[in-house]
Amino acid sequence: MSGNRLFVDTNILIYFLKGDQEVIEMLSDKNPVISFITELEVLSFPGDSSDNEEIINGLLKNCSIIDINSEIKKRTITFRKKSNLKLPDAIIAATAQFTGLPLLTGDQQFKSVKGLDIILYEL
Repeated sequence: MSGNRLFVDTNILIYFLKGDQEVIEMLSDKNPVISFITELEVLSFPGDSSDNEEIINGLLKNCSIIDINSEIKKRTITFRKKSNLKLPDAIIAATAQFTGLPLLTGDQQFKSVKGLDIILYEL
């Protein structure tokens, strides 16, 4: 698994923030890599109070955030056409594939995506 780096989906960060011990242990010795989409989704997650904002920002500071580029755009288009993923999920999948890291996710929909290395976290 590419050393201590792991590409992390939005739902995994949300589980982490909610105190899921298994996710906390999974990420404890990892350097999480995320898409800018995950950053936006976590920062705008409904119901988060301003108290959580400091915790979220602290978590995000420990993540490497990958912005969009022309290669990720091309891969996003391919994933959308072949997998019928929603646009944010297609961007996350394309970014994970671009980095060459496995995608840690709790989203079952990614199981059917060809060409994507996933680690499925099941509650």
